[in-house]
Amino acid sequence: MPASSRSAREAKRRIQQMEAKRGLRRDQEQRRRRDNAIAAGAGTAAVVLAVVLQLTAFAGNPTEEEFAALEAGLSSPSASPSLQATNSPNVPAADTAAGKTFTGDLVLNGSPLAVELDGTKAPQAAAVFKSLSDEGYFNAKTCHRLTTGETFGLLQCGASGPNGQGDPSYTWGPLENTPADNTYPAGTIAVARSGNNAFGNGKQFFIVYKDTVIPADSAGGYTVVGRVTSGLDVVSNIAAAGITPGSSDTDGAPVEPVTIDSFSLK
Repeated sequence: MPASSRSAREAKRRIQQMEAKRGLRRDQEQRRRRDNAIAAGAGTAAVVLAVVLQLTAFAGNPTEEEFAALEAGLSSPSASPSLQATNSPNVPAADTAAGKTFTGDLVLNGSPLAVELDGTKAPQAAAVFKSLSDEGYFNAKTCHRLTTGETFGLLQCGASGPNGQGDPSYTWGPLENTPADNTYPAGTIAVARSGNNAFGNGKQFFIVYKDTVIPADSAGGYTVVGRVTSGLDVVSNIAAAGITPGSSDTDGAPVEPVTIDSFSLK
C-alpha cells in the first residue's frame, strides 16, 4: 500500500478519535449541568419544605409517628430549623408576668374551661398568652389538631389559619418549666413550637386531656404555661368524638370542628 494512502487513513482515524473525544466531553458536560440543576432543584425543595414544616401546626409538637420514633431512640428525618436565640420585636417582656398568676376562661364551642397561667414558673410564656388574650387574638381561632394515642392525648389550638398555619413574624423563647420526665399530666396547658428550636414558640398551645408522654427533642421539652382547673371534660368529649376520616387514626383534625369563642385572663 502506498505510504500516502496509509498516512491519509491514519490522519482520518486520528480525526475520528478527536471528534469522538469531543463528543464524549460534550455529553459529560451536559450530564454535569443536568445533575447540577437537579441538585439545585432538590436543595431548593428541601429549603421550602423545611420552612413549611416550621410554619405548620403539625410541626408544633411531635406527631404520633414522631413520638414512636423518639421513644425508640431514632433520629427524626425532618430538617433542623433556625436556632436564632432572639424574640420577635412584638413579643412582650417576661417581666410583665413574672411572679403573677393569671386566671380566666377559655371557651370552646360555647363550653368554658377554667384556666390558670403560672407567671412564676413560666413568665415569658405567661406574658405572651396574657398579651394575646388581651388583644383578642384567640377569638374565633380554631383547635385544628387532636391526638388520641394511648398515652398521647392533646388538643392543639391557636393557629393563625384553619389548617394550622403559624406566624413567622411572632416567635419567642426560651423554654420554661419543661417536665424533667417528659410527662405532661392531664389538664396541662403547654406551648407548641417548631422542632429542635428553643426559640420556636409562637401563638399556639395544646391542652393535654389525659396523661401524656412527649419525649424531648434536641432543644428540650415543651413549656408548661398553666393548667385547666375545671372543665377538662369539654376536651375529653371532643376527643371521644374522634378524628376526621382520612387523617391518621390517632392524629388529625377533630370530627367536631372546634372554635375558640373567647380566651379571657385577669
